Amino acid sequence: MAHLKKVRALGLSSGGLDSILAALVLQKQGIEVCWISFETPFFSAEKAEKAAKFTKIDLIKKNITDIYLKMLKNPPGGYGKNMNPCRDCHAMMFNLAGEVMETMGFDFLFSGEVAGQRPLSQTKSALRYVEKRSGYDGYILRPLSALHLPETIPEKEGKVNREKLLNFSGRSRKPQIKLAREFEITDYPTPGGGCLLTDKSYSERLKDLLRHQDNFTHEDLHLLKYGRCLRLNRGTKVIIGRNKLDNENIMKYYLPKEDTLITTKKIPGPLLIMKNGTREDVFKAAAICAGYSKALKDAMVDVEITNINGTESVMVKGCHPSSAKKLMI
Repeated sequence: MAHLKKVRALGLSSGGLDSILAALVLQKQGIEVCWISFETPFFSAEKAEKAAKFTKIDLIKKNITDIYLKMLKNPPGGYGKNMNPCRDCHAMMFNLAGEVMETMGFDFLFSGEVAGQRPLSQTKSALRYVEKRSGYDGYILRPLSALHLPETIPEKEGKVNREKLLNFSGRSRKPQIKLAREFEITDYPTPGGGCLLTDKSYSERLKDLLRHQDNFTHEDLHLLKYGRCLRLNRGTKVIIGRNKLDNENIMKYYLPKEDTLITTKKIPGPLLIMKNGTREDVFKAAAICAGYSKALKDAMVDVEITNINGTESVMVKGCHPSSAKKLMI
């Protein structure tokens, strides 16, 4: 007797409860599921990794920063409240997942999206927008809301039993929580909060970067998460740590061949990185660094400056934080 080919599905995973439930609903009807999660400086696959470990579902990870930036600069569907291009982001992810689907022989794509859960990105019209622009129209299944949405190709082909899919809709989390109990899932992250592009402060810093720099590194994008960001002039920016953890994180993305590193020598103070700038800008940045240190008001501060040309010590008078605040991004 010939064996029927096992149906295989590839799902977008954020690592949240909806992603987990969507995969388990399909697993329950005998479908083999795998997840894919994408990474950029704006969002990571950390939650997806935890979900994959917990559920024992295989996970594919891909960094898509460069291609994502091209879309982010001018998303056809526009932005949300901040710099979040949610609809075009989802369309791109499904497009990239679709390429993996074809390469690895999966039958269709799925996600944990719930119709009506998010007012901008998960309305029925938004879900339709994503499908049409993904390049895989008809092959995207949303198991938690399938009964509110048009029948997909895998359902029509009998690869998925539509009667075993769900009819969740709206913003209430009660149906998901009830289903989680049925699957005996008790530990899962709270929804939202995974994308820095929805954060107002990060978005303002990103807008500033896009306005002033045509070319930038992945490190530049990561640095937007930390410390105080000040723009000295059109071509020069500094990042200053607020505390020890900030200093440690900023140092991770310091580029010795490109950046200028400034620290106070004999008294506690922040770590400062300067991007570009003239010799005059270096001294201005050194004064700002001294101003945020523990030095007494109007005291001369010994500051160490390191760049591609070497290391030097200079004495500067601190620039008071109230003056530096005017340059804050």
